[in-house]
Amino acid sequence: MNIDFHTHVKLAKRVDFDRTFFEEMVLNAREVGLDALAMTEHFNTNRFYDIYQQLDQRFEYKGNYYDVDGFKVFTGMEIDVREVGHILFIGHRDDLLYTRNQLEDHTTKDTFIPFAELLQIGESFDFLKIGAHPMRSTTPLTQHAVDQLQRLDAFDLNGKDLFEHGIETMERNVLAFAESISRPVVCGSDSHHPIHLGAVHNQFSHQCETASELKKVIQEGSYTRVISPVLNTKIAAAKIVKKQMKEELIAKM
Repeated sequence: MNIDFHTHVKLAKRVDFDRTFFEEMVLNAREVGLDALAMTEHFNTNRFYDIYQQLDQRFEYKGNYYDVDGFKVFTGMEIDVREVGHILFIGHRDDLLYTRNQLEDHTTKDTFIPFAELLQIGESFDFLKIGAHPMRSTTPLTQHAVDQLQRLDAFDLNGKDLFEHGIETMERNVLAFAESISRPVVCGSDSHHPIHLGAVHNQFSHQCETASELKKVIQEGSYTRVISPVLNTKIAAAKIVKKQMKEELIAKM
């Protein structure tokens, strides 16, 4: 199973969810050889619940994913913490929606939830918990206590960061940091546009249906991280197209 653990199904936080755009993302994901992705939209994106309401109307939910004509879209979200940093929770739709409801008073920069409190909520459910882009200068995870970071299941080797800071340098730094915390590393593209998909992904040894199964494969190390040889071209193109589309959409709002 080829899976991307960090994807966004909206072009930007301010725009509404567009099912046509979502389905185009899935088509592009298939085209670049993916079998699955984790939908980790920002928890404080505009009209967050609309995403699930629209997908529920169109697609069957199995295990911990929407079945989009045989393609698996695992449910998740990306959450900001007060001390700075982004955390990905991937798991059952109902548990995620309950957790999102618990975060209703923590959606702005001055009200973001403390990391320890978020971990406590997350550990109430069978979530796969990933520290997103841990070495990104604007949202690093390096300042957090080791014992808290060890409550995560993995760290994110982020496609956007590989593009911005150089593949070899960023990969080396993330792997070294993760090793110091005794945690594995998985790939996440951090895509906001279909062109971006395929920049990085993970090759799993077998198919998975739930976050628990995903977590087991990661813990066992039964997967391979894959970085596309055309990562820079894909992400550069996606940035240009995304910027233009975003400006056009916002102008219509």
